[in-house]
Amino acid sequence: MAEPEAQLPLVRYEDRLDYTPHARSVTLARRRTARLVADWGHPGLAGDAALVVSELMTNALLHGSLRDRLIRVRIILTTDVLRIEVTDPRGERLPEPRVAGGTDQFGRGLLLIGALADRWGCEPCTVGKAVYAELTW
Repeated sequence: MAEPEAQLPLVRYEDRLDYTPHARSVTLARRRTARLVADWGHPGLAGDAALVVSELMTNALLHGSLRDRLIRVRIILTTDVLRIEVTDPRGERLPEPRVAGGTDQFGRGLLLIGALADRWGCEPCTVGKAVYAELTW
């Protein structure tokens, strides 16, 4: 007897956009994410989603970007999960949380994502990697 197929979550909304590897792209992605999440009926998640995409984009820009290679932001809303993915071309540079000192300017992004998201991780792509965070309600 065949096993029943696992139920895949129903994708209600999906958006993806490629950004150039410039600091201004972080602001553009953050604003777009907040607007989309609110428009999709979850204004209470918009701020957290914007912060998550900002941190993921910043990490991709600092640690995963290559000149003339785009960074992709993909946002998926299912019946119970908001998934934010940021894809960059540097698959060999995996995200790793670190402990930042009191005066360090960088090093807290993944800690923030871990505090806001119910789950986060990294998946290999054909070229590069996708770092994702999932928020539930």
